[in-house]
Parts: sequence; structure tokens; C-alpha cells
Amino acid sequence: MNILITGAKGMVGRALCHNLEALRDGKNRTRPNLSIGEIYQYDLDSTPEELDEYCAKADFVFNLAGVNRPKDPAEFMAGNFGFASTLLDTLKKHHSRASIMLSSSIQATLAGRFGTSEYGKSKLAGEELFFAYGKEAGVKVAVYRFPNLMGRSRPNYNSAVSTFCWAIANDQPYTVNDPSVELELLYIDDLVEGMFDLLEGKELHCEFNGVETIPTEGGRYCCVPVTHKVTLGRIVELLKTFKEQPSTLYMPKIPDGSFEKKLYSLYLSYLPKEKFKFPLKMNVDARGSFTELLHTADCGQVSVNISNPGITKGQHWHNSKWELFIVVRGHGLIEERNLDTNEKVSFEVSGDKIEAVHMIPGWTHNIKNLSDKEPLVTIMTCNENFNPNHPDTFFEEV
Repeated sequence: MNILITGAKGMVGRALCHNLEALRDGKNRTRPNLSIGEIYQYDLDSTPEELDEYCAKADFVFNLAGVNRPKDPAEFMAGNFGFASTLLDTLKKHHSRASIMLSSSIQATLAGRFGTSEYGKSKLAGEELFFAYGKEAGVKVAVYRFPNLMGRSRPNYNSAVSTFCWAIANDQPYTVNDPSVELELLYIDDLVEGMFDLLEGKELHCEFNGVETIPTEGGRYCCVPVTHKVTLGRIVELLKTFKEQPSTLYMPKIPDGSFEKKLYSLYLSYLPKEKFKFPLKMNVDARGSFTELLHTADCGQVSVNISNPGITKGQHWHNSKWELFIVVRGHGLIEERNLDTNEKVSFEVSGDKIEAVHMIPGWTHNIKNLSDKEPLVTIMTCNENFNPNHPDTFFEEV
């Protein structure tokens, strides 16, 4: 399948091109039913001759080209409707049977009801043009009315989320006029997966009633099923937490598929290079060092412990706190003793064979470096963040 992407250098175009290339080259194996051939990229710096060639060869067209913020509102119609006409005329010239996807906007819904937005009017006109072409040419046309998109785009342009990510990551000023304003956001990775569904003929159909999107069998429009509704205040609150993470080590809940997880990934993409690396506080004494790496909202913390040659650490027990010790370098011995029965267990551990050992509540425990030459390096996970006011840690030799 040869694919033409117009607007290939925009936020969506770049992401779609990269991911189609990964499919084509066998780096992404999640869509075995898709066979990608040539990927034609058309943008403002492309020539009419290139558009002509691409339209003649394409089996599928993603029309992502459009105008978002022109100096003159009249440019909306020229950019969003005018180019659509040129594209469709070129496809007609070659009697193309290519299926076509049109990137429209939820603003077209509002334009259809109230007729107030020049941008929405231009998108609505483009939709009708594509629907008419599909009926006339007898080809598949898939029109998507996207909500606010959330991806790697330039700040202070057309994405409030990108602007906030950039400003907070780069210590720049920003303004939130009304924190209670709610946005419906579509993340770029979810959009790309939706486009892959379309290529496989598994797209979701829907209708718009001016208030909400209604999934329906055989609806006129197509939708990406995963969006997130979140207020500007919540977005900024999360971004501030992410910014403070190098000093607090605290990571809020970011479950799989959540808005928080996607926002954190997007925020990281705006970090200046000098912030890629940050220091951690090493607690050092004659025995070695102990460094906390990460505190989580609901899964405790992760630390790294370094024991000098011949050193024993630990010698304590917990009521409810539990830990996992994972030796990644060196040669050591972990010992545990049940406080009630005095039963003892011991485990010889080594970085040559990485294993995880549970520190059981109610069992006092230690870890010994058996080497007289090299340090013992242990990754330690714990089910709760350390609270100095309630440490749940009591000295007791094994």
C-alpha cells in the first residue's frame, strides 16, 4: 500500500510518517495485516509536480494539510477548502481509487450550528467537498472531527497543553485565565493508532449532535475512541508536580492509558537538554551509601544501597512494611529471622545471577557484603515511602 500524507511536516504528519516507517521497516510488528510500501510526504515546500506524481501512485491519502492561525481569516477558506479542491482534482485527473482520510475539527460542528467561526466554516466546507467526492468517485472517504490535539508541537501556537509543557519545563512565564475550563484532548499516539485502525478497516464511526460525540454503526464521521476531558487547572497542577520530581523524587499515579501518563511523556519532550540529567542525594558513611531514586504515589519507593567490603547493613524488622532486595553487583548474604519462632533463612546472592529476595514483615533481616575487595550494590524496593514520623523500622540483630 502506497500512502500519501499531506501536511507531512505538521505535528500529526510527522508522528504518522515516523510510525508508518516503523511499520514498513518491520520495527513495529503490532499490525501484521498492514503492508506499507512508499510513503509520499507533501507539505508547503513540495511542488505541484510532486503532488501530481504522488496522487497517481497513492493507494491511500491522509489529508492533514490545513491552516490554523492565518494573518487574514480569509486564508482559512483558501487553505482548508482551496487545497482540498486541488488535491481532489488531482486525484480525479488520475482516476484514482485511493481511499481518503480528512482531518477536520470539532469546530466544524459548531460552525454547522452557529456559523460563527471562519476556521470552522472552512473545515465544514472541506468536509462537504470530500463527502461529495467520495460519492461521485465511489471511493471510501473517512472524515475525522478531531478535538484538541495533544502532542509535540511548537508552543504559543495552537495547543495550550504544548505551551504549558514548554513554559513550565523551561522556566518561562505562562497565564491560566480560567483554571476551570475543560478541554477534550486527543493524544498523538492514540490518534496514530486510530489511523492504523482506519488502514485496517476497523475505524470507529460516530455522529455529532453539537454537544457530544455519539459512536454509531455506519455513522457519517469517524472518531478515535480514546480522548481525555481535563481542566486547565489540573494540567498545570500535574506539570508542576512533574517539574518538581527531580528534587522531590515524587511521581503521581500514572496508570497505563491514563492522561497523567501521556502528559508526563509529553512534558519530558519539552525539557531543555541541560535538564536531561539531575543529581540525587547520596547518604554516605563509612559503611557505604544509600540513595533514594523514586517515590511513587501508590507503590512505595525505589533506592540503591552500596555496602563497602565486609559491611553488614539492616539488622531491623517491620510490622507491615515489606521490601525486595535485588543485588546487581558483588557477592553478598541476606539473612532473615522470624521474631516469633526464631526460624532463620539465608540467601547467598550475587550480581552474576540476579534474583529478588523478599524482606518479610515480622522477620528481622540484614545484608552482608561477603567480598573483601568490591562493593555490594543492591536495588531495594519498598511498598511505602519512608516517613520519619512513622518509620515502621525497629533495630534487632538477626
